[in-house]
Amino acid sequence: MFKRIHIIINPAAGQERPVLNIFNTIFHPAEIDWQVSITHKPGDAIRFAKQAAQDGVDAVGVYGGDGSVMEVASGLIGTNVPLAIFPGGTANVMSVELGIASDLAEACALVSGDASIIREVDMGQIGDRYFILRTGIGMEANMVEGADRDLKNRMGPVAYWVAALQALRETKVSKYRMVLDGKIIESDGITCIVNNAGSVGGGGLSIAPNISVSDGLLDVVLIRSGDLGSLLSVAASVVAGNEDAQPLDHWQAKEITIEADPPQTVQTDGEVIGQTPITIKTLPKAVRIIVPKPVTEQAANAQTASAT
Repeated sequence: MFKRIHIIINPAAGQERPVLNIFNTIFHPAEIDWQVSITHKPGDAIRFAKQAAQDGVDAVGVYGGDGSVMEVASGLIGTNVPLAIFPGGTANVMSVELGIASDLAEACALVSGDASIIREVDMGQIGDRYFILRTGIGMEANMVEGADRDLKNRMGPVAYWVAALQALRETKVSKYRMVLDGKIIESDGITCIVNNAGSVGGGGLSIAPNISVSDGLLDVVLIRSGDLGSLLSVAASVVAGNEDAQPLDHWQAKEITIEADPPQTVQTDGEVIGQTPITIKTLPKAVRIIVPKPVTEQAANAQTASAT
């Protein structure tokens, strides 16, 4: 199905491994013509993705973390060219969300074999920026800002926990004024997270139940209290897969405006972009992503093959 693929590689991604040999080992026997572009600065991946789509490739691949995935997906909006994700970052949350294996060879096999399907995935938009995972305001943004590249290189995923503890000490409560599809909601809180995806990157855990990357909606989650006990209650609700934590509120909307007093820092897919206020809207079915077939479908195909 895919005979020409252009792969965009972020050399600063969180994992260190010889990727070109793996690409060649998988794609050469499958007679897939693959080419590579290397990013050097923000925006390169968007430009490379747009150019590859214009050149008529069958798919565009990205090797890197969630920020790289977001950039390549942004470059493919409106092109109909599918995206192949090859996990290479620190957390690889979008890969976890979509069930893409962390093993690079297995992820490549989705392109070279017949165990994949195309899934249409929503994205969010803030002005001229896009996001595929989430936008965080307040403590969540401070945590991302604290987990800089040096800390992630030294500590891996643990860097986010270290940054979270620091952010908890520094983040102040703000008064939020949110307009969700025209409905006004006011509440105090330490962080507000606008989610396209629910996964937190491991263990099958989700920020809140029933968050879907393909429902045309964004999920707004507000954490009201900043004491450790409240955050542990929220963490317990995530592990349990419910929303019983008292300091946690959850809404869904297509268009969202958020103000905070005092203003709070804003991050989107791992990049700090400024402060509130912000306006966000959803882009339904914005990008097509190559994902594994559902387990039931794979089992049915295997049974049919063995019968013949």
